[in-house]
Amino acid sequence: MNTPDKKPARRMLSSQLDRESILIDARRELSMPSRRLFGRQLLTLGGLSMLTGCSLTDDKSVNAFLTAVSRLNDRAQAFIFDPQQLAPTYTEAQITRPFPFNAFYDVDSAPVVDPTDYRLKVSGLVTGQRTWSLPELYALPHAEQITRHICVEGWSAIGRWGGTPFASFLRRVGADTSAKYVGFKCADDYYESIDMATALHPQTLLTFEYDGERLPTKYGFPMKLRMPTKLGYKNPKHIVEMFVTNTFPGGYWVDQGYNWFGGS
Repeated sequence: MNTPDKKPARRMLSSQLDRESILIDARRELSMPSRRLFGRQLLTLGGLSMLTGCSLTDDKSVNAFLTAVSRLNDRAQAFIFDPQQLAPTYTEAQITRPFPFNAFYDVDSAPVVDPTDYRLKVSGLVTGQRTWSLPELYALPHAEQITRHICVEGWSAIGRWGGTPFASFLRRVGADTSAKYVGFKCADDYYESIDMATALHPQTLLTFEYDGERLPTKYGFPMKLRMPTKLGYKNPKHIVEMFVTNTFPGGYWVDQGYNWFGGS
């Protein structure tokens, strides 16, 4: 009597286990806030199921695949970004009070910056490489906005921000606006970068005030870049240096897997 060949059955079982492994890894990865940004837009678990013939059976491979999709999403967001389309604005009655504090540390650990000694360093592809004191920055043309801050963690809040239009500041320092990126370094060791189109957006503000008062420490004193077109983690606080560059600068959370473009 012929004995059935068990090898095909083993292969089928192995293939099934591979598929289950991929989907388990993918569910875990897509549950991360950084993955949800692009996973819900360009990737579905059904789509991953179609790829189970590939050798995506370990964390490294799944991460590499998801990172590639994240970068694809960055390019897609940049392609559809309209540099003239304005984010919604709100009334004073709609402001969230108190406005939430959020950072990678607790509020008591926020950096204390001495306003007397503070100097903003401007470098890179600019003709006016120099430092700026706070009185010089406060004397710049003023603008205000009441806009919604959208956090990657799923919450949002409406706040009133005052400062100077960032596009005007870049032109004032002679920035090469054909460059790709503007990078930021912060007093809390945070770092971030944005695309030039967003830097020049009319609602992108270099802010020194919150709700009509000097920007408090918990919201980013001495200055915060406010971009209602970006998710919260793209809005750096406690800025001490900015630079214009064509070399990709990365970002604190971006280097840990978050989307770089981070559009809201």
